[in-house]
Amino acid sequence: MIQTTETENLRSVDYLDPKQFIIIKGAKVHNLKNIDVAIPRNQLVVLTGLSGSGKSSLAFDTLFAEGQRMYVESLSSYARQFLGRMEKPEVEYIKGVSPAIAIEQKVTTRNPRSTVGTSTEIYDYLKLLFARAGVTYSPISGGEVKKDTVTDVVNFIFQHQPEPDGSSQRVMIMAPLIIHPGRTLDYELKILLQKGYTRIVADGGPTGRQVVQIEELLEHPQEQINALASGATLEILIDRGTVLFDDSGQPDEDTQYRFSDSVQTAFNEGDNICRVDVVGRSGGPAESRTFSDKFELDGIAFEEPSVNLFTFNNPYGACRRCDGFGKVLGIDPDLVIPDKNLSVFEGAIMPWRSEKMSEEFLKPLLKNGIRFDFPIHRPYKDLTPEQQELLWTGNQYFNGLNAFFEFVESQTFKVQYRVMLSRYRGKTTCPECRGSRLRKDASYVKVAGKSITDLVLMPITQVGAFFRSLELPAHQQQVANRILVEIRNRLDYMERVGLGYLTLNRLTNSLSGGEYQRIKLATSLGSALVGSMYILDEPSIGLHPRDTQRLVSVLESLRDMGNTVIVVEHEEEVMRAADQLIDIGPDAGINGGQLVFQGTWDDIAQGAGHGAKGNDNGSEALRSHTIDFLTGAETIPVPKFRRTATNFLELKGARENNLKNVDVRIPLNTLTVVTGVSGSGKSTLIRKVLFPALCRLKGDAAEEAGKYDSLEGSVDRIAAVEMIDQNPIGKSSRSNPVTYIKAYDYLRQVMADQQIAKARGYKPSHFSFNVDGGRCEVCQGEGEVKIEMQFMADIYLKCEGCNGKRFKQEVLEVTLHDKNVSDILDMTVDEAIEFFRKAEPKMADKLMPLQEVGLGYIGLGQSANTLSGGEAQRVKLASFLSKGNPNKGQTLFIFDEPTTGLHFHDIRKLLKAINALVDQGDSVLIIEHNTEVIKSADHIIDLGPEGGEAGGYVTFTGTPEQMVELPEGQNYTADFLRGKV
Repeated sequence: MIQTTETENLRSVDYLDPKQFIIIKGAKVHNLKNIDVAIPRNQLVVLTGLSGSGKSSLAFDTLFAEGQRMYVESLSSYARQFLGRMEKPEVEYIKGVSPAIAIEQKVTTRNPRSTVGTSTEIYDYLKLLFARAGVTYSPISGGEVKKDTVTDVVNFIFQHQPEPDGSSQRVMIMAPLIIHPGRTLDYELKILLQKGYTRIVADGGPTGRQVVQIEELLEHPQEQINALASGATLEILIDRGTVLFDDSGQPDEDTQYRFSDSVQTAFNEGDNICRVDVVGRSGGPAESRTFSDKFELDGIAFEEPSVNLFTFNNPYGACRRCDGFGKVLGIDPDLVIPDKNLSVFEGAIMPWRSEKMSEEFLKPLLKNGIRFDFPIHRPYKDLTPEQQELLWTGNQYFNGLNAFFEFVESQTFKVQYRVMLSRYRGKTTCPECRGSRLRKDASYVKVAGKSITDLVLMPITQVGAFFRSLELPAHQQQVANRILVEIRNRLDYMERVGLGYLTLNRLTNSLSGGEYQRIKLATSLGSALVGSMYILDEPSIGLHPRDTQRLVSVLESLRDMGNTVIVVEHEEEVMRAADQLIDIGPDAGINGGQLVFQGTWDDIAQGAGHGAKGNDNGSEALRSHTIDFLTGAETIPVPKFRRTATNFLELKGARENNLKNVDVRIPLNTLTVVTGVSGSGKSTLIRKVLFPALCRLKGDAAEEAGKYDSLEGSVDRIAAVEMIDQNPIGKSSRSNPVTYIKAYDYLRQVMADQQIAKARGYKPSHFSFNVDGGRCEVCQGEGEVKIEMQFMADIYLKCEGCNGKRFKQEVLEVTLHDKNVSDILDMTVDEAIEFFRKAEPKMADKLMPLQEVGLGYIGLGQSANTLSGGEAQRVKLASFLSKGNPNKGQTLFIFDEPTTGLHFHDIRKLLKAINALVDQGDSVLIIEHNTEVIKSADHIIDLGPEGGEAGGYVTFTGTPEQMVELPEGQNYTADFLRGKV
């Protein structure tokens, strides 16, 4: 560590207080070289170092693994049996571990019902808000749907103060007399008498309104009584009494109780209807009012707001049409009208191109279009929304597409109609719930004029603005106060982590790793835990420098709540915000794993570039690449010249997601970077529109391309398109880097050519762990055996047959310079290159591309499913650098954030490798936020100006030099690039 008095005490971790520090003594996990680290509590600590230097080994495989293990150990033996035995990390001891929460880059959910709203818990609070404070409005009249309560009726009664002469007001409480099916009035009156009622009120008879004794009425002949049922409105007189007040002018308590009981009885007897008459001096009603405790208006019975009404995971609240999935199998408009540049006359409507359908459906439109002023020669994309809608609905002159598809569906007993229907079917947004997944009547409930459906379909930025300006009436405010605090906080955190462009309805499984990690970060902030240890894995991935500043403020909030925040990170902005910087290195793989520097920014300023002493010997000062880059001792040089293009791809009218009908020119045979703030439309433009469109033109199977008008230009100059993204290179444990870059085939041949192998008749296949022959048959070449434990997690044990070496003993006797095939697979790329330089130079050349892309630290035989997304991406790049590309010079390479997980030092290597592709005649297109890569581009395409709805425009195209000349504050990317070019 740097020689400062403050950090000198950290040298001997044995004497530190575990209440002040999280102490790791003698960590030896993976490539860590017996290091001691003391992490101060309740601070923001950034762990940095080259890719593969051992940062993740320290943070996740040592610290988090121990936190998890200690938690599992604390559970009951019953619970422990389901969690499997967790191995203790290879470390002398760890003291002062807090409850550990790891927030990694993996989208762990594949649930089609999980949305951004449910993952962040914002939706749970929204449901509560609408159930408690929501007001239901009728879709017919727009009037508020209300029901009267007993309290409302009693309050109405006690509004009537005594007369000026001091006499009290008198009231009558009545309920409609309902004659149930199969009964007569005579029978109904006898039942009322048995229930204890003595009077009814008859209204509309020859004598007008009168109170009648039931006993007297029953003395009349039955026919006369039953005739009364059709001639008059009958009500049961539940109660009549005087409105009394006490000496202080407050309602008399006994009278209040009595009227409450009577009103409740009236609601029960009168099918939720009750009438109150205030009796005038003349004996007639001075004021009469009917109350109902039915939730009804305009003849519709509405559902009362409840939490379940707004829950799409519950059959009660889910949309009836799509069962709460938000998508239905319907007619896809993009398949019906695939080319929006054609007019109706030119055959824009695909299913109406055949002779029979044209005669029946298209001809009437072409012939009568003039009658309702429909432009049949205008391209579909230039029609107004009303005219486009008319093609679907039709009118009296022609049948629209809806009627056409109804006809086709009625004919599905014929195979040709079934085939036709399947051709135009696709997953479309459910028309009933607009993709919000909720039943239709949930949208009748509103808070400040917005329904829950409106809110989940709006970008979070707009939802946040709505809640910040929300003012509710006093009663609703009282009910909703606590809920609103939680909603506003969580929305604020979502905006601060740079996710304001997402909607709450967005599916979780459609998010990128970086977005998902930031959602979990925002959720952690919302849950307000204290005294915990948060370990984050590069939260800045996928963030524009503008959004990184906001992310830092979120990390600081997490720390200020009383948590220790440990961030594995390469982003300079995050490093500069750290309370402590811990650098692991000095290099990657076997040359890493040492504590190179630990200290504050003041320490760096005082001893810049001095390095730090290694852990074990303490004599040799180690050089820190991180400090060198931060202090400017090392830099990534700006290219001396920019390549200019003569050929271009021209993508016109891209309008998928938030893209605003943009036209983009992409230069070929250059290094082009597409940049812009998070959510501005970069991935949509390149991954969803350009890549699938090019693949289709080249005849490759690709997913459906997003909406665009045309792809023109020098398309013939591209023979192949390669998307080098962060998807795994193989999901099986048998896939590894050396097989992926096709170097293993040569290695097997080399081993088979050895003298002892020839003598025994071994073929190259004997040196493969995927086929029978030389592999260990006990573990089938896996190196470990799975033991299936009943009621417990499966356990993987080292294979006893080969001791984890994967091959039979006799095959391992074949050596090349004293190394057998298992020893070679255990080497890192750097070690292997050094070894093969002497033993087999051609093999070393085959491995060089892995070293060139900064993967010298990974093992040759390392299982593909242990590689990170960024590492997998760079293995793919290496496979193209090794002379294996048949379309060399005519390939367009598309990279999606290749700097993921890369240190400055490795970005330099990566840029060299990418430039090698351009130098051999290929074209490279990179989606990237890293300013080091942007400044190295020949051409920049910047999207923005903001994320989400406010993005989707091309804000700049040109060279980095032209970009930095833009006025300050006009372009976010330019503002951050200025200091670099």
